[in-house]
Amino acid sequence: MKNFKLIEILNKVIFYLYLSLFFFTPLIMSSLTSELFEFNKIIFIYFIAILIFFLWLAKIILIKKIILKKTLLDIPIFVFLLSQFFSTIFSIDFHTSFFGYYGRFNGGFLSIITYIILFYGFISNIDEKQIVNRIYTLLKTSIISSIIVIFWGLPGRFGCDLSCLLFTGQWNNFCWSDQFRPAERIFSTLGQPNWLGAYLVINFFIGLFFFLQQKRISKNWIWFFYLIFNFTSIIFTRSRSAFIAIVFGLFILILYLFFFSKQQFLKRKLLILLLIFVLPVLVFKTGIEKIDKYLNFWQLVSPQKINHKNLQSQNLSPSKINVTESFDIRKIVWKGAIDLGLRYPLFGTGVETFAYSYYFIRPKQHNLTSEWDYLYNKAHNEYLNYFATTGFFGLITYLLMIFFVFYLFMVNFFRLYRQKLIIELKNQNIKEKKFNNAIDFGLINLCLIIAYLSILITNFFGFSTTTINLFFYLFPAFFVIEKIYENDKKEKKIKLDERLNLIQKFAILILTIFTVYLLIFVFKYWFADYYYAKSDFSLKTNQYSLAAFYLKEKALKLKYEHVYEDKLSYVLANLAFLSYHQKEKKYASSLKNLSIFYNNHSLYQSPKNVLYWKTKAKIYYLFFQMELDRKNIEIAIKALEEAEKLAPTDPKIPYTLAFFQSILYQQIKDEQRKINYIERSLKSIDHAIDLKTDMIEAYLLKGQLLKKYEKTTEAKKVYQYIIDNLDSQNKEAKKELNFN
Repeated sequence: MKNFKLIEILNKVIFYLYLSLFFFTPLIMSSLTSELFEFNKIIFIYFIAILIFFLWLAKIILIKKIILKKTLLDIPIFVFLLSQFFSTIFSIDFHTSFFGYYGRFNGGFLSIITYIILFYGFISNIDEKQIVNRIYTLLKTSIISSIIVIFWGLPGRFGCDLSCLLFTGQWNNFCWSDQFRPAERIFSTLGQPNWLGAYLVINFFIGLFFFLQQKRISKNWIWFFYLIFNFTSIIFTRSRSAFIAIVFGLFILILYLFFFSKQQFLKRKLLILLLIFVLPVLVFKTGIEKIDKYLNFWQLVSPQKINHKNLQSQNLSPSKINVTESFDIRKIVWKGAIDLGLRYPLFGTGVETFAYSYYFIRPKQHNLTSEWDYLYNKAHNEYLNYFATTGFFGLITYLLMIFFVFYLFMVNFFRLYRQKLIIELKNQNIKEKKFNNAIDFGLINLCLIIAYLSILITNFFGFSTTTINLFFYLFPAFFVIEKIYENDKKEKKIKLDERLNLIQKFAILILTIFTVYLLIFVFKYWFADYYYAKSDFSLKTNQYSLAAFYLKEKALKLKYEHVYEDKLSYVLANLAFLSYHQKEKKYASSLKNLSIFYNNHSLYQSPKNVLYWKTKAKIYYLFFQMELDRKNIEIAIKALEEAEKLAPTDPKIPYTLAFFQSILYQQIKDEQRKINYIERSLKSIDHAIDLKTDMIEAYLLKGQLLKKYEKTTEAKKVYQYIIDNLDSQNKEAKKELNFN
């Protein structure tokens, strides 16, 4: 009996851990880490998953039987996991593929294993006697969490940001950089407006189920106001993908209620449902210009304009500000992702390596967008991202897994629909409870599959995040559970021994040690990033010694990351530069060698990372400034040539090559070699201009090079071209035009 009670306790604890995932994951964030939102959420998911896995295995040891429910999704999930395994093994960067891209974290092989463990952990440990209550409790927990998320984000719309208050003690939006503008697009605790929009759409359809299911008018008003606030917040995110997802989902639901449902109380709610959708749209509009131009109603609440600290746009001519429409940029990135997948068709470039591999095929037209120098670590389309990074094998198995989720839904939905019809035909009042359950399960299946479909839609225009992936992997578990429930009724009760034998005790000891090890690893992972963030802050305040200490003595000793090594090599190079000019040449030499070591090691770990080759060029340029030895510039040029092989369409690389080659022109005395270097420099700068025809810096450098080459007339033409076509406010070009 004691062991039976222990099993029940373990089941309850496991369920509470799942509750904590649905409640806390969307809310968790911290200003102490390098990334405020996603990193802290994934660490929390790892922590909870380890505890669930420990309790699950402990149950197996107590029962002395494997607890793993079989489902229709087993083969699709296994094949998908296999595709991710091979993509990780053959990746251009194994470390990144395993842990995920540093800065996004979600999507690496480790996170995929974690989500699959959570899926099987849920269906294998659910209390079959309380399946309905358990699912309802989880969904209501998600609703409660979403209410907190909504009310946390809404004040930002009016210039009073709660996150800023928490992190800085200031009740305004000024703590955010110009990239984040909650007064224009709220993002709350999720990190980005599109992520918040995707999360709220999921909860909208969960809330819609409770609204439709509730027959008591008094409680209906609660769900009515929740749906109003939820949808209004979605509008405030100005997320077009979220808006499209909610429109599409509502269309499907209304079709079902109008044509397939015979429940009059459900049909009566259609008018209220339309009101929930139409009222916020008329008042606040959608943010989509093609739709809003037809809504000629007064917008009661307009976005509050916030004067951010670092707004440089005030000093620019309005006619010269050209922000590329986000969808136009997406189309360019999508083309690049398709080209990348076709170049690496089988397993792709490796799980989560898009940030590095996109440079391989980056379309030239990307350079003419307003985000030309942004690092794209995702394809901004989940399916193309899988195609680019995991090839046809990864994409097909991912789509296959999604297909089987819908197949499982259809099997359950029509089974419940038939069950409801049979009860209706028999008209057995004594089975009213069973009849209501059939209605509720059918409706909840429909609302959940629409919520799941909304994930697929928002992922088409973006990519999955930690919170969204929880729903992506656990919603299918809800469909699976209903079938398991029927099978479990026929299973015999398991006999348990009163006492644990020696083997069981030893197994639990080993399991405990292993679990503690994993938990310590997770804590070290978090603290490593904490010190990485502190080093970044130290760099901003020019405290290079402190930054090096945090990276070398703290972060790297807690967890290896070649991202840490790359930054450390640059910090040490700066320290060497400062020490050299402070007449500490021996110390400077040792710092230089250490900088080279870490740079070489980061390149050994990630040889296809163009950013690390650029770091090599930077540090050797610093060494040249220290010693004035042109060998350092020659090494920097070779590093950039390697970078150019990886990123042939990046205009910054030939621009920097031209600059370095012009330095060599000044360093040597041989006239023939000088001419050779200036010609190579001009060739590089012409290549940069060809890649980005509006690159002012390249034109200015070309003018300076032509002056050195004593081609004054041509130089004047270049400067005049800048003033006439690129930037009428460019003082440097005007100044150059006045030279004799």
